[in-house]
Amino acid sequence: MSEDAEGPEELFRAGPVTERGGRTAERTPPDAPSRTRLRAGDGVGIDAAYQPREGSSGGRGDGPAEAEGRDLAIVVAHGFTGSLERPAVRRVSQVFARHAGVVTFSFRGHGRSGGRSTVGDREVLDLAAAVRWARSLGHRTVATVGFSMGGSVVLRHAALHRPGGADGAGGAHGMRQGRTDAHTDAVVAVSAPARWYYRGTPAMRRVHWAIQRPVGRLVSRYGLRTRVHHRDWDPVPLSPVEAAPLIAPTPLLVVHGDRDAYFPLDHPRSLADAADPASTELWIERGFGHAENAAPRELLERIAAWTAARAGRATRHHGGGTTDG
Repeated sequence: MSEDAEGPEELFRAGPVTERGGRTAERTPPDAPSRTRLRAGDGVGIDAAYQPREGSSGGRGDGPAEAEGRDLAIVVAHGFTGSLERPAVRRVSQVFARHAGVVTFSFRGHGRSGGRSTVGDREVLDLAAAVRWARSLGHRTVATVGFSMGGSVVLRHAALHRPGGADGAGGAHGMRQGRTDAHTDAVVAVSAPARWYYRGTPAMRRVHWAIQRPVGRLVSRYGLRTRVHHRDWDPVPLSPVEAAPLIAPTPLLVVHGDRDAYFPLDHPRSLADAADPASTELWIERGFGHAENAAPRELLERIAAWTAARAGRATRHHGGGTTDG
């Protein structure tokens, strides 16, 4: 268990709802917002919130389109120094809620969550807990959308938590493949890095200073309200570009702006080149800067629509929910 693990009180360990005989119970997603405290796999407490799909009636009188939207949940993974209470994350949640139920959460070391940030390593455990919670609420289809650091996390999570219990890449990188109820049915990585330790822009050199220097970590803690772990990675985790080819056949969308001040365009192109072309799309957005703070509403709407269309198709392919034939 992590040194930052919290005690059992007031923590909800996300997992499936089961009936007698071990079958997963059918549950209708709630039609009211809620907030809870999840427990990541290493015991760290994660602050999480749920926003039902706009106009949700709890399944009463829904047609086929409404029922499909009710089945879908989008789990939002914010960027470094973000949290579920930040205005940019709340704006993303509001837009996505037009298409699906939405789970937002604060990564470890951010906001009201416990622990300290490992800047993309053990955050995979936080995301897995949020995905499990979404499924436990009754959502049969769950997609993950991550921004910047969160983009690297959704890529690694999709590679390490495979649908149907398929073997992931976790054993070689110090993290075992996850339970099948933590898998995602579609992945969107926005403004994500392709590789670790990138210092090629002034913005990323400032980020490294805030992460790696004692004074920088103090600034992060008290100025940015982000608590960063002082230890280096050991071992170095699976990188996003190493994770990308392991995600197929789960649909993957890579989104990047041509005005991103943190990661130039070779990062999204490297991710798309490494991934399976049959299940991957790349959007290079003109005039878009970096991550959730810069994402225009029109782009968020298109991301949500893509997610709703691809995730349901992936669920049928994986054998979850309904099946073809």
